Amino acid sequence: MKPRSRAEAATAAVAPPGATARVPRGEEGRGRRRVAVGVPALVMLAVGLRGLDRNGMWRDEAVSFQVGRRTVPQIWRLLHDVDAVHGLYYLLAHAVLTVHPGEVVLRLPSVCAAAVTAALVAALGARLLRPRAGLWAGLLYAGTPMAGHYAQEGRSYALVAAGATGATLLFVRAVEGGSRARAWAAYGAVLALTCWLHEFAVLLLCAHAVSLALARAEARAWRGWGCAAGGVVVTLVPLVLVSRGQAAQVAWLRRPTAVSAQELARAFFGPSGAVCAVCLALVCAGLAGLVKRRGEITLVGVALPLTVVPPAVLMLASQVSPLFVDRYVLYALSGAPLLVVAGAERVAGAVGRLPLGGRRVPPRLAALAGVLAVGAGFLHQLPVLRADRDPGTRPDDLGAVSRVVARQTAPGDAVLFVPALARNAALAYPGAFRGLRDVALVEGAAGSGTLYGREAGPGEVRRRVARLDRVWVVAYPGLLAGRRRPASPVARAELAVLRRDFTGRKEIRRGGLTVRLYVRDPLSGPVSRPRSPLSGPPRPGRS
Repeated sequence: MKPRSRAEAATAAVAPPGATARVPRGEEGRGRRRVAVGVPALVMLAVGLRGLDRNGMWRDEAVSFQVGRRTVPQIWRLLHDVDAVHGLYYLLAHAVLTVHPGEVVLRLPSVCAAAVTAALVAALGARLLRPRAGLWAGLLYAGTPMAGHYAQEGRSYALVAAGATGATLLFVRAVEGGSRARAWAAYGAVLALTCWLHEFAVLLLCAHAVSLALARAEARAWRGWGCAAGGVVVTLVPLVLVSRGQAAQVAWLRRPTAVSAQELARAFFGPSGAVCAVCLALVCAGLAGLVKRRGEITLVGVALPLTVVPPAVLMLASQVSPLFVDRYVLYALSGAPLLVVAGAERVAGAVGRLPLGGRRVPPRLAALAGVLAVGAGFLHQLPVLRADRDPGTRPDDLGAVSRVVARQTAPGDAVLFVPALARNAALAYPGAFRGLRDVALVEGAAGSGTLYGREAGPGEVRRRVARLDRVWVVAYPGLLAGRRRPASPVARAELAVLRRDFTGRKEIRRGGLTVRLYVRDPLSGPVSRPRSPLSGPPRPGRS
């Protein structure tokens, strides 16, 4: 009997018993694969570009923006103390913002990376199954609200997802291509670069090891993967050593629970209950193709570990030292649509054997039906995608805060940021704060090699505030209301003086922060200097 090609074997791996899998050949097959890869990329690009200008950045994006606008030596100095894990991304942001310093430009690399990821997901489906499966999987990825959300984030996570999915495709090629050294070197290089964008991408090695185990791979494949994995780990050691010393940055994280796992599953398979239920049912149908012939890697054998292993390992590790946030494993989302499509192919194979007017269902009709089904799911979740374009869905909106400050304050007014994190608004939108006196600041963020600048000590801050008769405060509401106790001694000193000697007069809440005017209480005693001419009518917004 004539041996099957790898494409035929891969298609048969998930095809229902008795079904005849048709593998496109020649120019026709290449044309279908190009369509299968290109269409999802274009759809993801359109989804990412729609509403990209939200006219406001939230705190993490603001950090990317203000750090990216620093010089390379200033970025290098910052990384010695904080955010080493994001160092490579900050250098990329610096290059991008050199072209044009704007929040839309900051987000464009994420949009492009998400489009590349959708194309790579499609390429995996087309390689391990057939072009129509790749088309369905790529479109599913593009229509997932979680993918659309991070496509518009000025952070590294969409780029990490693209790198991890590309590394997975190279992994499949290396296993199927006879484990040549060059193929494994390419795999290791891409994965190492991805890990330098975010170190938790190294968990992808665990997923690929499980895929090799499920395929019962030959020793040669294990040796090639082991050499590549060793190279990745060695190159990552310096970043790990530095970032361990900065672990205090994630001290706010809590241990993940079963609810965390459920929320992640809904993010991967659809926040809508109906969509999620259908997708999980198809996943169960596709699990029958998990293991096939010895040494044969299957679509489910790649997609299942990719989806499950990195989040599971990080959640388990976080029971000892909390490190889990869903965006840290965004790259695992790439496997979810492939799992759904594996089940959809089995269903399509069963339906294709049913007579339709005396004939079987044509393959093109089946492919179109799958696209329409994906489109229906996309329309069902469209309200979620639309709502996500609202800046109010982020933890805060520093653009809205800066517009309030620009309207309400006058040149020469004093301002306090409680805590120092709130100064992020001034660093991201300096025009709105131009002319204001930052009471607590000693040295700026870029010059001090910090994220938010270096502040005076608690005693000096008390003395500075004591010389004021009015001051604007930009703060998180929980601190001003007394529901939270600030961790910083400087912030505690600021709040203590404000509560003792000042009265809040005017308050505006925007974008998750409070802008409040404090005026000295007449009963608190005279100020230690003559009143400066800080008052005046509200000024127009600054550019």
